[in-house]
Amino acid sequence: MFRVPAKSIYTAYLIIACCCTSATPFATSVGDKKNKERLTPEAKGDPDNWKEFRSVSGECTVSMPNAPEHVKQVMPLSDEKQTLSYDIYLSSFEKSALYMLLVAKYPEMVSKVLEGQTTDLHLESFLNGLLSQNPENRLIFADLVDTQGTKGLDFFIQSGTTYFKGRAVIAKNTLYLIAMECERKNYSDHHFKHFINSFTLKR
Repeated sequence: MFRVPAKSIYTAYLIIACCCTSATPFATSVGDKKNKERLTPEAKGDPDNWKEFRSVSGECTVSMPNAPEHVKQVMPLSDEKQTLSYDIYLSSFEKSALYMLLVAKYPEMVSKVLEGQTTDLHLESFLNGLLSQNPENRLIFADLVDTQGTKGLDFFIQSGTTYFKGRAVIAKNTLYLIAMECERKNYSDHHFKHFINSFTLKR
């Protein structure tokens, strides 16, 4: 069984923190076994063999190599009695690439702040937060896109020989991050495009 690297989970954890600067992490272990699902044998070959997966909330679907590992996290917002909860779904392909879906629903207090910002501005802040996580991060490209009538941001970040490529979408008070992490030698544009294009919001 392929074990998801702790570094990758922590990276996703920090991504949410950078989107809400007032947030501070819970002092609990990442990936509690109670919140994880058992991985199935990895899919082989063409991504057409991948399976469609629906988030726990049912708000979106995406095609993944195998049944994802599910990690639920809760983050308190400083000076407030509200918390930011989010779900991370992680699926590996032949131990060479990690595919991620992150769904974060902002509480009312944060949502009101976001209402005063344009989606473009919030997506830009999100990207800047990603880049700031590692001094070696280098932005290859970033483009605004339309996802079913909702604004999103496609991005490609390289850190040494590691690629982190994906799409961030904001719909109402929910942030969706669809991303892939792998070594440069293991990158498959065919697999990545299939993954990104399979993402669908359910309304």
